Amino acid sequence: MAKLEVEICGIKFRNPVMPAAGPPVWNGEAMKRCAEGGAGGLVSKTISVMAAQVPHPNMAEIPGGFLNTELWSELPPEQWIEREYAIAKETGLPLIISLGYTAKDIAQLAPKVRPYADALELSTHYIGDDPRPMMEAIQAAKEAVEVPVFVKFSPFRDVKVAALAAKEAGADGIVAINSFGPVMAIDIETGFPLMGSKEGYGWLSGQALKPLAVRCIFDIARTVDLPIIGVGGVFRGTDAIELMMAGAWAVQVCTAAILKGPSIFGKIAKEMEEWLDSHGYSSVEEVRGLALKRVQEQEYRLYPVPPLLDPERCTGCKLCEVSCVYGAIKVVDKKAVLEAEKCAGCGLCVTRCRPRALTLPRAAKFK
Repeated sequence: MAKLEVEICGIKFRNPVMPAAGPPVWNGEAMKRCAEGGAGGLVSKTISVMAAQVPHPNMAEIPGGFLNTELWSELPPEQWIEREYAIAKETGLPLIISLGYTAKDIAQLAPKVRPYADALELSTHYIGDDPRPMMEAIQAAKEAVEVPVFVKFSPFRDVKVAALAAKEAGADGIVAINSFGPVMAIDIETGFPLMGSKEGYGWLSGQALKPLAVRCIFDIARTVDLPIIGVGGVFRGTDAIELMMAGAWAVQVCTAAILKGPSIFGKIAKEMEEWLDSHGYSSVEEVRGLALKRVQEQEYRLYPVPPLLDPERCTGCKLCEVSCVYGAIKVVDKKAVLEAEKCAGCGLCVTRCRPRALTLPRAAKFK
């Protein structure tokens, strides 16, 4: 069986799947349920110097994604320090404590949570293009504690510039990414926005966020040599593998844990193990950053190259035929037939082919 254990900044995790700061870890008992569900480590919900006043309603499932107006913890920081962190530590798993937001807040909170923290995670969702508030928060944390300090990025600014600034400020690692927004969805039966914020805005997470997360992780990984914990759209083992191929060392899960419950952590880890075994990898670390290597090997073409077709794999489902606007592929007698001279080389049929009867010719082999 493939090895799933990972080590980040000297902290050992039994597998690389952990909760993200959010509703699934809203208190100590919730974190215990995540541990029982198979998480490899724990991350607490973000606290600040005061409890948050969260608008209601504040969570909604939408087609392809998830909306929230969640803020930081609605519990006062004193309750976390006096009760919740101790409950989480009973699990024996590493505990990353999430803090926000300003340098002044961090300086006040970090020494108080230090007895429970294996690492700190600093939320920076409020920060715009100026990296200085983030850098000041990192420096305040580094001055207050000796444990690793990770900084969590939102996807709004240039993550490469932010990554360089985080490294300069002394961050030990980067968590990427937070939810994206503001966005909006409306209940067409009532006309009311789904979210209860003042404007009806929310923040997008879930599967719709994954391509953005993959790109941000990829950009960070080729900019700085810091550990990255990937977040965004992880629902299954292959999602986690994709984030790790982009450069993540581990992954965090929030929306999937809300929708599917805390057993999702163990399920994702098991699916990762099965995928690694089936593809001949002995450890999860072997796939880390693979896309960074592959993009260097990839041939950049400005001319169409038809896909390769393996008729033996074809099931005749017609997904390729339906979506080929060029009429280059048709199903005849329950098998796909490709007319190469009509093919525009767009690659869509390859991504729609479930049995992988269609593949793209590549300059380099997968492994």
